[in-house]
Amino acid sequence: MSVLRSLEAKLEGLVEGAFSRAFKSEVQPVEIAHKLAKEMEEHKLVSVSRTYVPNHYRVYLSPKDREQFASYEDALRKELSDYLLEHARQEGLALTSRPQVELITDERLGLGEFGIQAQLVQVAGEDEGPDLPPSQGEFGHTMVYSPDREARPLAEQLHGQAILRDGDRRRVLAGERVLVGRSRECDIRIDDPNVSRRHCELRRQDGGWVIVDLNSTNGVKVNGRRVDQAHLSPGDEITLGLTRLTFDVD
Repeated sequence: MSVLRSLEAKLEGLVEGAFSRAFKSEVQPVEIAHKLAKEMEEHKLVSVSRTYVPNHYRVYLSPKDREQFASYEDALRKELSDYLLEHARQEGLALTSRPQVELITDERLGLGEFGIQAQLVQVAGEDEGPDLPPSQGEFGHTMVYSPDREARPLAEQLHGQAILRDGDRRRVLAGERVLVGRSRECDIRIDDPNVSRRHCELRRQDGGWVIVDLNSTNGVKVNGRRVDQAHLSPGDEITLGLTRLTFDVD
């Protein structure tokens, strides 16, 4: 068995041990490891005689995914660091230090989604020579990985008026919160017996919009996947009961 495959087996073992006692998260540590390696490859810096890669990574998780990793988070971070170290070794890539992996909660992410930022930093006190690239001052864009969508930047600021499309009908999202459901008290009323009276809420957050399920009977789906909470991007399809809506920005 290769060293990388052995490290993947360790990551899978963490899941089997922890998630046998909890609801299974859609984010799998092995998938995080694969995407971390992908981000490492995509942020190479070529120096005089070496190709350097980031040594500091931030992994953003939805609140529920982060909670489910809590019981073995330290072990997870170490195994992910080991995986990146071995991947760099096998590919002949240079690191200025052992890779560090941070886990951070981000409420803009839905269950099963995770974001990654990568940065190259030099170890304090290390002399800068002609072969060492300068440290990157800021982390790069956060790339979000989802099981049912292409990788995309996280939480781009939405410029323009946010709307929900129901066929030819346009419903403008105004204010900070928009209540959606079957009740006449809702800001957006859906005439569908499969929709709860107070089904969900759209909330303005960090320059964009988040949809939150209000313990509805039939749930909320975004792009065909059931979510408790999810950040919305233009073109996302929202399913409430038998009603399909499209989130967009004019």
